[in-house]
Amino acid sequence: MHGGGIKLQIIANSPAPAHLLDVTRTVSRAGLRPTGIDRIERAYIAHLADDPAPLFGLVRTRLGFLLLDRTACRHLLTHCDRPMWQHSDLISRLSRRKAPRRGETETGLRRMALDRSTGPGLTGMLKRHLPRGTVYLNTGQSNFDDRIIRALRACDATRIAVYLHDTIPLDLPEVQTPTSRLAFKRFFDRVDQHADIVMCNSKQTKAEILSHAAKLEEDVIHVLWPGQPPMTIGTAPIGPWTGKPFFVAIGTIEPRKNIGFLLDLWHAYTGTEDPHLVLCGRRGWMNKPVFDRLDARPRNVHELSDLDDSAMWALLEKSNGLLFPSRAEGFGYPAIEAAALNVPVICTALPVFQEVLGEYPVYASESARYLWHEHIEKLAQKRRDQTGDQYRMYGGIAPQWQAHFNKLFTAF
Repeated sequence: MHGGGIKLQIIANSPAPAHLLDVTRTVSRAGLRPTGIDRIERAYIAHLADDPAPLFGLVRTRLGFLLLDRTACRHLLTHCDRPMWQHSDLISRLSRRKAPRRGETETGLRRMALDRSTGPGLTGMLKRHLPRGTVYLNTGQSNFDDRIIRALRACDATRIAVYLHDTIPLDLPEVQTPTSRLAFKRFFDRVDQHADIVMCNSKQTKAEILSHAAKLEEDVIHVLWPGQPPMTIGTAPIGPWTGKPFFVAIGTIEPRKNIGFLLDLWHAYTGTEDPHLVLCGRRGWMNKPVFDRLDARPRNVHELSDLDDSAMWALLEKSNGLLFPSRAEGFGYPAIEAAALNVPVICTALPVFQEVLGEYPVYASESARYLWHEHIEKLAQKRRDQTGDQYRMYGGIAPQWQAHFNKLFTAF
């Protein structure tokens, strides 16, 4: 991401006879602010829908599976940003009582589906429609079970490609719930045993995959940086931080994001002229001590849990910097977005940040609190356009989706 001048992107077409993309995650999260994994799955829908090779979308529902064509996949992508389907049929009302948005999305897709099947009928449905040599893609890191694998292997020369975003549940099990650890372990083991192609987002993630794998060989694992999402800057929310120096932290409030560390830093900032901290993200899991501290409403600390992307990026652009003390990341989209907006970044020296962002951020370990305070205070005194060379303006090339897919297609 750091380095030289502009490079011309060559648009390559996929050599695959067809693509079968699992879009179940996108269906389940339509209408919600996208996470990093959501952005990647949606980028795959958008790009493959424009590729000359036929695109099929696979959706798991409570009653079985839907098979979508290219047009339905495009409608799903549109629905994520501008809801098209706002009514549930009887099936969705009964099966998605606790997830009405998902029910509305499944209702709309049922009407457009190329085909449907029960669980046992999945193999037959895929055989009816998939040409020989179809590449199955799973980027949502879910919905990859024995039934799907058996159905894919029963089709003619189908290849399985899975995107692994990280191995954090295996590397840091203490920051995951027992249920999520077990689910990921089962998913990873299936990928290890059955994937023909594995994609990942950094050299570090590839090394971690190999450290846990029993069967996967290095040459089937391909490092593909996710592309930078298109960024539409909206209107920044107004609050006590407006007109004052403030910093943002972006992401679900869960243990590995290390928000407790930022609260420790902010314990010293209680004056009216001190910087503010704005936390952009919902509360997650296994973090009750941090939630209790936030409920006590610490001075100059604010939670904004439901910002849409355009408002969040506008807030980030106006901030004095992004703070990212995370203990583990697969890729770290917020840092990429901050760099694209020329917003200073202070973060821990994770290998993925060093790989992708190079010398752009200020790196500081959790133990070096004096460094965090020093850089926060310096940035609080100056706006970004007034900073000196110590806070380097981003001059490199952000990862691009076209380069991602060009490299992916060579793996086919």
